[in-house]
Amino acid sequence: MNLLFAALAPVAVILVWIYIKDKYEKESKRTLAMTFLLGGILSIIITTILYLASDIVIPLKNEKSIIQQFIKAFFVVALIEEFSKYVIVRFYSQRKRYFNEPFDGIIYCVMVSMGFAAVENIAYVAEGGLPTAIVRAFTAIPAHATFGILMGYYMGKAKFSKHSRVKLNLIGLGLAILFHGAYDFFLFIGFIPGMTIGAFIALTIAIILSRKAIKRHQMNSNFKV
Repeated sequence: MNLLFAALAPVAVILVWIYIKDKYEKESKRTLAMTFLLGGILSIIITTILYLASDIVIPLKNEKSIIQQFIKAFFVVALIEEFSKYVIVRFYSQRKRYFNEPFDGIIYCVMVSMGFAAVENIAYVAEGGLPTAIVRAFTAIPAHATFGILMGYYMGKAKFSKHSRVKLNLIGLGLAILFHGAYDFFLFIGFIPGMTIGAFIALTIAIILSRKAIKRHQMNSNFKV
């Protein structure tokens, strides 16, 4: 029970934080909850299937190969995980009538990301215990949220674009993959001394961009008085 709390506490903190950031027009709690659950169920199922398929198509067995770790980081882990989140927002959340301002792209992408992160974190913490929970509370969980914010910023813009909806949606997906891939790549090549710092640099840049994205959509809210 203590490990379950440790695994879910950082997820809960981020959920409350992003809900507070939605200042001017709160979303339907039912739709938010469903988006979170879809992230924790459907997104995990999609990811699992694609992981199994990728392992057959492009087996990457050499953990000391920089090229293989690059492919794994960007074209397996980041692409599959962010795509599994993207399709839920694109084909469920973005079509809801409650999605009525650009900021909603951010909150829904964070919701689906936290649903995914919750299940993933439970698995990691069950295996690694409290030390793993503490480390991931300040790394992997905020990272998933940050990638969601970057994706959601453009998906929020896409919702209200007449001519660039597909382009903006894909930019959001691509940006999430880029930062997720960079973060994982530097962790995967941690066998090279000093390379792990690259993951924290990538995450720091992503956090800075995320803060700007949140502020910009808050300032441009349709409901701001």
